[in-house]
Amino acid sequence: MAKESPVAADPAAPFWAAVAEERLDLPVCEDCGTAHLYPRSRCPACGGARLAWRGASGRGEIYSFSVVHRAPTPAFAAEVPYTVAIVRLAEGPHLMGRLNAAPEAARIGQPVRIRFGESAGGRIAIFEPEAQS
Repeated sequence: MAKESPVAADPAAPFWAAVAEERLDLPVCEDCGTAHLYPRSRCPACGGARLAWRGASGRGEIYSFSVVHRAPTPAFAAEVPYTVAIVRLAEGPHLMGRLNAAPEAARIGQPVRIRFGESAGGRIAIFEPEAQS
């Protein structure tokens, strides 16, 4: 079910509200059908302003990944090493998040599914590998 969202001072507010409820919602252009991330007030594909927030499957595949060995701040020191992945979502956009797998097990093209968790930086996307069929 689409949720209409007027242009707000913070176009990302609906995204973070969904994350707080452990959902992945994406802005979708009602003119051309393009889902996109990062949230913004106009469609990056056609420039349309008729955007609706829709639930996403949370599924995708690893587009790229990197293993973090050096904490970006002292708050993350206990979490290294960890793997960060850019995931091409089934709906099209790319989203970055943690990969819950050993670094040596990560593969480009690997199917994953999102869940949410806490980190020193707050609530984050965590991708879990899915069994390949």
